[in-house]
Amino acid sequence: MKNNFAFGKLNYILLIVGFLIVVVGFILMSGNGTTEEAFNPDIFSTRRIVVAPLVCLFGFIFVVVAILVKPKHNKIKNEE
Repeated sequence: MKNNFAFGKLNYILLIVGFLIVVVGFILMSGNGTTEEAFNPDIFSTRRIVVAPLVCLFGFIFVVVAILVKPKHNKIKNEE
C-alpha cells in the first residue's frame, strides 16, 4: 500500500538542509553586544551585518524551493 503524502523523502531532506542553513546564519549573527561600560566594535563586523543575513536569506529561499519541489510519486501519478 502506497501512502499519499504531500512531501517526498527529497522534500524533507531539503527542508532539513534549509533549516540548518538558517540556523548557521543565526549562529554567525550571534556574539557579545555593547554594554554601558564598554563599546564592542564587533557588532559592526562584516560577518554579523552582511554575511550572516545573506546566509539566512539563502536558507529561507532554500526552504521555499524545498517546499515547491514535486515529489517523484506525484510526477509518476500525473503522467498516468
